[in-house]
Amino acid sequence: MTLDDILLEAEEKMEKTEQVLLHEFAGVRTGKASPGLVEGIVVDAYGSQMRVRELAGITTPEPRMLVIQPWDANMLHPIEKAIQKSSLGINPAIDKKIIRLVFPELSTERRQEFVKIVKKMAEDARVAVRHIRRDALEHLKKAAKAGGVTEDEEEHAEKEVQKLHDQYIAKVDDHVVKKEKEILTV
Repeated sequence: MTLDDILLEAEEKMEKTEQVLLHEFAGVRTGKASPGLVEGIVVDAYGSQMRVRELAGITTPEPRMLVIQPWDANMLHPIEKAIQKSSLGINPAIDKKIIRLVFPELSTERRQEFVKIVKKMAEDARVAVRHIRRDALEHLKKAAKAGGVTEDEEEHAEKEVQKLHDQYIAKVDDHVVKKEKEILTV
């Protein structure tokens, strides 16, 4: 594995970590309803586990309402049950062939809880980025021991890994600030 391969792999893994964090953030409730809140909920459908987004269309006709329209009317009740079991804390209302979810205003305490959840997710992402840095540095050392790499090249590559680490930690911090502002905005 060349130094460039090690750096590229580290960057790809850090990018994936950032994407996972953004996906997790989409599931954290703010003052507005978002399809991201329900699309990942797992439903027992057709003898297997499927996500809501695979079974229905999800729209937001109003800022605090989601409408879920299953493509198969037989999926209304399984989707309803899955939403009730989820951690959303919202009771779905079936209206003919659709499910309505009305989100109440968030209390200040609830908003603070969501901020804590977001900060925990961000810390997990930071830890993942640090692990990726550590693994990349180990690979660099192995490559240097194997030969064919000068000390200067190894040192330069280590600095590049550190730059990547700092860049992705900063991105995580930026995402946290934005999400926290979004949650606390009434």
